[in-house]
Amino acid sequence: MSKPRSDFIDRLQYVGLRTVHMMMHCWPVHANLRLAQFIGDFVYFVDKRHRERALGNLRRSFPDMPERRVEQMARESMRQMFMLFVEVLFTVRLVRVDTFTRRIEFKDFQETLSLLMRRHGGLLVLTGHYGNWEILGYVMALLGFPTVSIARSLDNKYVNHWLLGVREKVGQKIVHKKGVTEIVMKTLQDEGTVGIISDQDAGKKGLFVDFLGRKASAYKSIGLLAMEHNVPIVIGYSRRRGHHFHFEIGTSDIIYPDDWKDQDNPLMYITQRYTTAIEKFIAEEPGQYLWVHRRWKTRPKGETPEKYD
Repeated sequence: MSKPRSDFIDRLQYVGLRTVHMMMHCWPVHANLRLAQFIGDFVYFVDKRHRERALGNLRRSFPDMPERRVEQMARESMRQMFMLFVEVLFTVRLVRVDTFTRRIEFKDFQETLSLLMRRHGGLLVLTGHYGNWEILGYVMALLGFPTVSIARSLDNKYVNHWLLGVREKVGQKIVHKKGVTEIVMKTLQDEGTVGIISDQDAGKKGLFVDFLGRKASAYKSIGLLAMEHNVPIVIGYSRRRGHHFHFEIGTSDIIYPDDWKDQDNPLMYITQRYTTAIEKFIAEEPGQYLWVHRRWKTRPKGETPEKYD
């Protein structure tokens, strides 16, 4: 059982975060992003455990990548983890209906936009821990396409409630993983859109698929939802353009029901295909992936766990 939390400490953390948030808005976003990069560099050098995990994941995923490049990508990944924190706190202020074109550009998004506009059925939108994954659902809701997104609750209930308010400001609904099935089913039945970060380790009960040169455990539920409700799956991303508050939102792949209906193993086909689509945009700019993420934690039966985990 987890250790009981202290309400006093939780409240203190909340007040501290709100104070930091207030101070951050006294400065332009680019100054805050530069500070986030500096903090990321500092953490990279002092946090050996997470540095070694990021380096190990990169080496295994890109065995031909020169070591100097591996170190650059691991360091950049750590920087962008702290940049994400800044971006979440500035999103509501900087990304509005009248300003989003200054901050957002779209790539290969026409077909996805068409699916959102037609609403002939439900839609699953998948992404990974890449770039600013939070802003993808936010922008879709801002443009008039509300999304039900699945996320893990933060341990601090005060911080969690506040950040949910920030993320849900324009109509995006965030639901917690526990007890989410009924909400997701109803959303798809009502021809709505469900967003899922789909590069999570699914444990021993998951499907093992190929991901960046190794087997990784993926959830069966995504494919099962698509098959049960006969809905397309969009695999999208939100990529930073440089170190500024500017993003490219794009589509890596779209999987339609007709694509899997004649497959011998439709569930495996869907799971492998969306995993490959995520792999594709990670490979384009590896430094934007969260390499400290324990994506390969669960190993297939008989395979030795990787040492850095």
